[in-house]
Amino acid sequence: MKLTQFSLTIAALFMSASASAADPKLGIVYDAGGKFDKSFNQSAFEGAQRFKKDTKINFIEVQASSDTQAEQVLRGLARKNLDLIAAIGFSQTQAVQKVAKEFPKVKFVLVDGNTAGGNVNSVVFREEEGSYLVGVAAAMASKSKKLGFIGGIDIPLIRTFACGYAQGAKAVNAKAEVTQNMVGTTSGAWNDPAKGGELARSQFERGVDVVFAVAGGSGMGTLQTAKEKGKLAIGVDSNQNHLYPGTMLTSMVKRVDNVIYESFMQAKNGTWKAGISSMGLKEGGVDWALDADNRKLITPEIEKRVLDARKDIIGGKVKVIDYRTGNSCPV
Repeated sequence: MKLTQFSLTIAALFMSASASAADPKLGIVYDAGGKFDKSFNQSAFEGAQRFKKDTKINFIEVQASSDTQAEQVLRGLARKNLDLIAAIGFSQTQAVQKVAKEFPKVKFVLVDGNTAGGNVNSVVFREEEGSYLVGVAAAMASKSKKLGFIGGIDIPLIRTFACGYAQGAKAVNAKAEVTQNMVGTTSGAWNDPAKGGELARSQFERGVDVVFAVAGGSGMGTLQTAKEKGKLAIGVDSNQNHLYPGTMLTSMVKRVDNVIYESFMQAKNGTWKAGISSMGLKEGGVDWALDADNRKLITPEIEKRVLDARKDIIGGKVKVIDYRTGNSCPV
């Protein structure tokens, strides 16, 4: 999107925003994965939509197709004197850090990134905890004891998912193997379902029978290939169980929707605060998904083992290593 086109789009969207002058002016910027990635960004959108439904307050939404454009988009929204802007994705961290300093009166919520600022609330998740749970389920459901992991880009955040997943699997079976592949090295890696499917196919050919997709829109190709090959798959961020019932063992959910809903509500009520929020199992920030779509795949034994692990993590009995702390993954 050219900058001139962006400006016109923002102007048009801004005119359709909050009808009342007393309502907060809110914005949300999706990353390259896109609003309808059926995963991370879509969860954010659903939270904003729920807020709109409950309050009748509209919001401006824009997609940044690249890291460079994110800065332009954020700055364009800030110039419109929005009260709060939610930036979705770690890739917008530097852009938020820079633009927030330029517009100290505008509040920013950075989801999945961490940057300081008196007008920034950084929300991070303990993905390793939710990934541990689905790793437990995967190891128990697997017949070959060969598990797969497909990530978007090889960065600490994605390795955190993989490390938690492997820890959960190894807790069930020390001999479980976890094959890991990444889709690419640029932002396009989050929206390449063909490559996601290709990597899954290769893993299945090597004996993998359960695959965990943490690759945004690219993961859709992984899940579809699992269905085609009669294997099991695990979704991420949003509850993706409904996409392929009978194929989806479970999903590792990150409640980005709740973060956006609460942030917008805090802006409305005047209770928003800057700082850093860490969301794990205890805080309801991550979890595993069990519903009608995967109920037949989750045996009583699997459910009990996962729920026991969940309880032990929350209670501190089980410490799941966070790859980002600098500690090497023990598996």
